[in-house]
Amino acid sequence: MEKTRRDFLSGTAWLGMAAVAGGCLSADNKLCSGGSMAGFAVKPMKRIRTAMVALGGRGYWALQRLVTIPGLEITALCDLDGEKIAKAQKLLAEKGKPPAKEYVGAEAYKRLVDDAVADVFYNCTPRDIHTELNVYAMNGKMHVLTEVPSGRTVEECWQTVETCEKNRVHCMMLENCCYGEFEMLALNIVRKGLLGEIVQCDGAYIHDQRKMQFSMPGISWRLKDTIDKYGNFYPTHGLGPLCKCLGINRGDRFDYLVSMNSCSASFEAMARRKHKGSVFDGLKFNRGDVNFTLIRTVKGRLVSLQHNVATPRPYDRINQLVGTKGIMRGIDGSGYRICFESEACDGGAHGYFDKEKAQAIRKEYMHPLWKSAGEIAIRVGGHGGMDYMMDIRWPTVSRTVCRSIPTSTISRRGRRSLILRSARSNPAAVRSNFPISPAVRGRRRNPSISTVLISIKWDWHDA
Repeated sequence: MEKTRRDFLSGTAWLGMAAVAGGCLSADNKLCSGGSMAGFAVKPMKRIRTAMVALGGRGYWALQRLVTIPGLEITALCDLDGEKIAKAQKLLAEKGKPPAKEYVGAEAYKRLVDDAVADVFYNCTPRDIHTELNVYAMNGKMHVLTEVPSGRTVEECWQTVETCEKNRVHCMMLENCCYGEFEMLALNIVRKGLLGEIVQCDGAYIHDQRKMQFSMPGISWRLKDTIDKYGNFYPTHGLGPLCKCLGINRGDRFDYLVSMNSCSASFEAMARRKHKGSVFDGLKFNRGDVNFTLIRTVKGRLVSLQHNVATPRPYDRINQLVGTKGIMRGIDGSGYRICFESEACDGGAHGYFDKEKAQAIRKEYMHPLWKSAGEIAIRVGGHGGMDYMMDIRWPTVSRTVCRSIPTSTISRRGRRSLILRSARSNPAAVRSNFPISPAVRGRRRNPSISTVLISIKWDWHDA
């Protein structure tokens, strides 16, 4: 019987660790079904046929971004509600795109996959069915882009990994926070060594959702999670960017963790004060107001992670990196703080740099993708541009260098020049979607997306 990678690693743990340490678990390794996806590439795609699955708030927002990307074609729309599909078809028509094939109903995604009308399965369904749909799509040889999270249990995570490896298709979780300007600036600064060796970092998802979670007429899926679940069930906004800076599974890995909840008070108080006599009155919440998780890596580095959607306070993901030379921290909505030593013990890190110096560092070390496409990303929108940065990464790379998604799976040695020419096929359409500022317009006589996405010196591991 063919072993999966999970069986292999769990059954012979000592050999598995030796194989990983030696870099043996590669795409060419046949110790398990399919093998690791690190370094995996697909054939070039002249056009990327994309199926949008679920067209509610998040799905429709994604569609608004995707229709602006040259070379990407929406070939299928799938939802429980035919009215949402009609709204999406109207958007395609307004953007001069051909109508997509329609799939309506709870099992319609299966017909979509079986019909082979798309190469990419863009999954914006509710959290609890992500894995079920993703696995079916990958078994149908489709590349999967899935909203957060890609799995809700350890078993679902293994199922996703094993299906991806078996079918040799890409599966990317759409963690947009990995593509924020600050997060990619931090990644570049860490790679340049300004902070020295990273020894500790902090991330979070802190977002007062009391009004949001009690706004539905009944108990929404968000509120149900808060009632039923325990711990941090939404970790990747804070954790994803830190993983890249730490090189998790690219030189280091998580070893063990300790996690604990506070008492539950804020949501219960909200139910008593604002919703007395309603379906919310008297609810008890299993998840506490605040969760703290402390993670240690194999190399001995520490990660602290917070989850808090219950108490009144400003939005924050913290994004703090502590190294042997200095420290930097994100400040949501207003910038960041940084300080570091030029020489050991020179006092350079005893106070944060002033705004002028911090801005100069930001300008010098801004990630190449943000330098090139930041203006367009902000115009298109999506959480300050990070959503668009995430979305242009996978189709552009797929068409130009045969990678179908943002491949942080490629080793750091995979540095090469990347010429992004995706807009040249239809510059007029691009100009109508993305007004270019006079400063940018002056650089070329025929402005388009390729005006700002050109000759990026790319480190695959950076993206």
